[in-house]
Amino acid sequence: MSATAPDTAFPAPHGSARVHEPRRPDCPWCGSARLRTRLRTGDLRRHRPGLFTVDECRDCGHTFQNPRLTPEGLAFYRRAVRGAPHDPATERVLALHAVRHRRRATARAMLPFGEPESWLDVGTGLARFPDTAREFFPYTAFDGTDLTSRVERARELGRVEEAHVGPLTDPGVLARLSGRYDVVSLLHHLERTTDPRAELHAALDALRPGGHLLIETLDPRCAYAALFGRWWLPYDQPRRLHLLPRRNLREELEARGCEIVTAGHRAAHVPHDLAGLAALALSHALPAPDTPWRAIPPSPADQRLRAALLRAGTPLVIAAAALDLALSPLARHTPLANTYRVIARRPKR
Repeated sequence: MSATAPDTAFPAPHGSARVHEPRRPDCPWCGSARLRTRLRTGDLRRHRPGLFTVDECRDCGHTFQNPRLTPEGLAFYRRAVRGAPHDPATERVLALHAVRHRRRATARAMLPFGEPESWLDVGTGLARFPDTAREFFPYTAFDGTDLTSRVERARELGRVEEAHVGPLTDPGVLARLSGRYDVVSLLHHLERTTDPRAELHAALDALRPGGHLLIETLDPRCAYAALFGRWWLPYDQPRRLHLLPRRNLREELEARGCEIVTAGHRAAHVPHDLAGLAALALSHALPAPDTPWRAIPPSPADQRLRAALLRAGTPLVIAAAALDLALSPLARHTPLANTYRVIARRPKR
């Protein structure tokens, strides 16, 4: 069964030996024991059972899921489950970082560095980004990695030339890719990895000397995160494991001898915070949805009421999305910016 195939199996959320690793007493980035709990939340987006905690390091600002899910727990919470509820408004809002015009803007950011011979997109999924980037770099050979077999489907569609299933940190994968690429992109990928530092190092190892690393990732210091708490949609618990402050990422790259070419929020901000708040709040203000793990399903009347109220509340989400767009020119220059972009050059020797 592929990692994306629907399934009805569910690891009991209260069996923490199966779902959660032991709680960490220290920061996985800097080792400090000065932690504070940032939020506790359920799975607000997919309504699956379980309680998840996000901690922040008081010294370096690294924000992470603690305790982290086990590999078995991660596999469940990331895969589709037959019969699970689906709120289209929330899913559409969360997908805004991958819409076509944003992919084009990200690809254009690499134009000043010339056309690369080879480009690896890490966590590429169906390789929509390489497919878009080819508009600007028609002679570049694009390859992709992904944890699922979707990348093989992307190769069948002609979006990538080589498809590699598995994490970039896997010794077998990295051995095939080491030192081959002029550009490696990590687009909203680090926040989903179990070890973002190891992922960064593997990405640098895949670069040729003088090659460029392109990163876009969420900023845990976004003011919306503090204002909205667990209702800040980008937290997306329990699927997002780490949020890295820009300073930490910059220092790590410089420690590896990289030159930071670009670092900032202005071009990377995704205007969806208010719409995400509205979509989540709407979904949880209504009668609870039917789910495969409920002991007693809701009555047909409750299900019809929920569906009708979701449709009626759609204009509220649309209005919030319009306000996000109106505020975007200001937000991207302020602490409200939720995403940053870093372009780093690997040393030539």
